[in-house]
Amino acid sequence: MIPAAARTTFDAIVVGAGPAGSTVAIQLARAGWSVALIERQHFPRRKVCGECIAASNLPMLAALGIGDAIDALAGPTLRQVTLLRGDSAVTADLPAADHDRYPWGRALGRETLDSLLLEQAQAAGALVFQPCAVQAILGTAGAWFCEVRALESAALLRLRATVVVDAHGSWEDLPSDRLKRRLARNAADLFAFKANFSGSALRGGQISVLALDGGYGGMVVADGGMTTLACCIRRDRLNELRGCAPVLRASDAVEAWLQRECAGVRQALQGALRDGPWLASGPLDPGIRRDARDGIFRVGNAAGEAHPILGEGMSMALQSAALLCSHLLGYHGPSAAPDGAAQAALQQGYLAAWRCAFAPRLRLAAVFAHLAMRPRSAAALMKLVQAWPGLLTQGARWGGKVRIATLTETAVPAHALAPRPASAAAPQAH
Repeated sequence: MIPAAARTTFDAIVVGAGPAGSTVAIQLARAGWSVALIERQHFPRRKVCGECIAASNLPMLAALGIGDAIDALAGPTLRQVTLLRGDSAVTADLPAADHDRYPWGRALGRETLDSLLLEQAQAAGALVFQPCAVQAILGTAGAWFCEVRALESAALLRLRATVVVDAHGSWEDLPSDRLKRRLARNAADLFAFKANFSGSALRGGQISVLALDGGYGGMVVADGGMTTLACCIRRDRLNELRGCAPVLRASDAVEAWLQRECAGVRQALQGALRDGPWLASGPLDPGIRRDARDGIFRVGNAAGEAHPILGEGMSMALQSAALLCSHLLGYHGPSAAPDGAAQAALQQGYLAAWRCAFAPRLRLAAVFAHLAMRPRSAAALMKLVQAWPGLLTQGARWGGKVRIATLTETAVPAHALAPRPASAAAPQAH
C-alpha cells in the first residue's frame, strides 16, 4: 500500500523488491539517501526460481544483515553436483569457496529470502510502496517522475527522484517494454516451471542438473526439507507435449515429461507430495537486456539474464546491485545523489564494469544450456563428464561459484555496510 503521509521526493526510486532491488535499497538508505522501493506483489510470495545461493554470495548477505537468519533457515550445505540425463547420472564434488564461515552454498525459498531482505530495506529507512504498480516513468536522469498506482485502492501517486533503478526481474517489464514482450514470439522461447515437494528421496546437500530433450532443469533440497524441482522448456517442445495430452494442464504435462525423461526425477519424487500448485512463467529473455540510453540504471535480470541452468541468477542480482551502488555512492560521496550530468558518465562506467563481471557468465550459461537441450550434444556432454567428472567441478569454478563477493570489494563506504539484526524466523508479509 502507499504509506500514510508518504513523502513524494526521493534521491532514488527502486522498482522491484527482489534480491537486486532490496540490496540496492539497503545500501543507498544506509548511506543516507532517501529511497522509495516499489513492489507489485504481496510478500511473502513464491517465485519460479531454483533457490540456490552460491557460497560466493553468503558473506554479502551477512553484511546486508541476514546471515544469521540464513544459517538458521536454509537447507543443507551444498557440496555435490549431479548431472542427470535419461537413466544416466554423474556426480562430482562442488569446489569450496575460500571463506572460513561460508565455504559452501545453501538453498533457501525465495518467499523467505525476499522477505528477509525487504525487512532490512525498511529497517535501513527505505519507504516501501507495496503492492503498487509503476504506471509510467517520465522525465530524464536527475529529474524523474514516476507514476505509481496502489493495487488495493487504485490510488495514484506521482513520485520524483534524482535516480531511478530498474530491478523488476524476469517476468515483469517496465511500461515501455510491455508491448514489445507481448508481441515477440518464437518457437525457441523458454518457459519456466517450478514446484516444491515434501517427502522426496533426493539427498540433501546435492544440486541435480537435468539435461532434457527440449529443455533443462534442476532439483535441490531447500529450507524445511522441501525439494524444489524447476525446469525450462522450449515453446515448441511444450506445444508438442500439450498436443499429445490436450486434456492435461501445461504444468501436469511438464511434470509427466520430467518423470518420463529422467530416472533421477522419478526416483526423487517416488512417494513425494507436491506442496501447492506448480508455478509457471515466461518467456525467458537471456542476454543483455538494455543499454543506458534511457538514463535508467538496471540491476539483476533487468540488466541481463543468464540461462538459469548454472543457477547464477541470484549471484547476478546481488552482485550487480553491489556494483551499481559502488558507482553511485562513490561519485559525490555517500550522502549526495549524482545529478543528471554526472549520471551519463556513471552509466557508462557501470555498464563497462557490468559487462566485464557478467558477460562471461552469460556466455558460459548459454553454451551449457544449448548443449543440455539438444539430444546429440547432451549425449556427448554426458559421455565427457562420465570420463572426466571433474569437469562439473571446474564448471562451477568457471561459473563464479567460489569467488567471494562482498560489499566491501565494491568500495561502498564503510558506514553503509553496518548490518541490521534479522530474526531467525521468516518475516511476516508486509
